[in-house]
Amino acid sequence: MKQLWAPWRIEYILGPKPDSCVFCLPEGREEDAERLILHRGPSCFVVMNKFPYNNGHLLVIPYRHVMDLASLTDEESHELMDLVRECSIILKRHFHCQGINVGLNLGEAAGAGIREHMHFHLVPRWNGDSSFMAVMDEVRMMPEHLRSTYQALLPYFAHLNTNC
Repeated sequence: MKQLWAPWRIEYILGPKPDSCVFCLPEGREEDAERLILHRGPSCFVVMNKFPYNNGHLLVIPYRHVMDLASLTDEESHELMDLVRECSIILKRHFHCQGINVGLNLGEAAGAGIREHMHFHLVPRWNGDSSFMAVMDEVRMMPEHLRSTYQALLPYFAHLNTNC
């Protein structure tokens, strides 16, 4: 039997399961730290992925339920891309990553886990970041706890104004 220590998973296992869209936010900011929200703009927000592919895996999401790019307003479209650009700058500055995967899965057939609420993924990458664990046992190692990464990234987003 293979075992991997991932202490943050117990929160998901034992915690209450949402009966609504996980990307729909309350108006108040009281839960932002718990939800790992790094930035709220006028029509879009940035949040850390709670089940990341790599440390620093971010999501850029419109507030509105939108399933495809053609359904975005001009404001949403511009803000999404501005935030994707800002997030890539922040990830490179903080993690000194050598690359970033930026992805958008539109529709269930394309791999969208939450197809009703489109979202961009930004995943920092380093040369050789697939260690022997990933190659031999199909396991990824996360070297830093999500809460530590959140606290480290949060100050980078303080400079963003609400008109990104």
